[in-house]
Amino acid sequence: MTMIDYVFEPGLIRSLPVADSTARFPVARVFCLGRNYHWGDSLNAPREMPAFFMKPATSVIDAVGELEFPPLTEQFCHEIELVVAIGTGGFNIDEAHALDHVWGYAAGLDLTRRDLQMAAKAVGQPWEAAKAFDGSAPISPIQPASILGHPSQGALWLSVNGVERQRSDLESQIWSVGEIVSRLSQSIRLIPGDLIMTGTPPGVDVLQSGDVISAGIAGIGTFEVRIGGRRAA
Repeated sequence: MTMIDYVFEPGLIRSLPVADSTARFPVARVFCLGRNYHWGDSLNAPREMPAFFMKPATSVIDAVGELEFPPLTEQFCHEIELVVAIGTGGFNIDEAHALDHVWGYAAGLDLTRRDLQMAAKAVGQPWEAAKAFDGSAPISPIQPASILGHPSQGALWLSVNGVERQRSDLESQIWSVGEIVSRLSQSIRLIPGDLIMTGTPPGVDVLQSGDVISAGIAGIGTFEVRIGGRRAA
């Protein structure tokens, strides 16, 4: 076998635990859906084309222990989301067969520097500074679809210091998992290891150092994490 002469040693592959298993799911890319629940007065608004953005694989961490408070923000916010793990790749996937490409599901946080996001929106800039920082995607162990099936209902919720902030149900998603996978695959070829974070319900709010987040999705996973101190300048 020919050895590849890298100029430096490649980094480790990011991965997530598989529920009730010693196996881990290798992470390729992380796609996020901008809005997938009705907020405020948008209940009767027509569905718009899903808006996707990305986080790097380096943003993915296990949803355990302490989370670092990121730099450059005064509005560090939580967003509880259903995470879809792709096991079979494909391009221009038919919606009728889209769930065949899903390996499993997890609960995750799309952590956001909201002040940076609002500043970017105001001048039409991309959201990477707000969304793509290290550790911005804590995710629970993945439940294989071969065991779990493909849930379309189930409560998702998030509490901070015992006070509930977010609660909805998967059936309230504007776009179903099958629709999301199909639409995303129309613009980019999905590959095994891709994750799709499918949007958050209303109730997003600011976190402080020392806050304890308890969150989960019924039948998929729950987790508890603590927000650590701010990194010293």
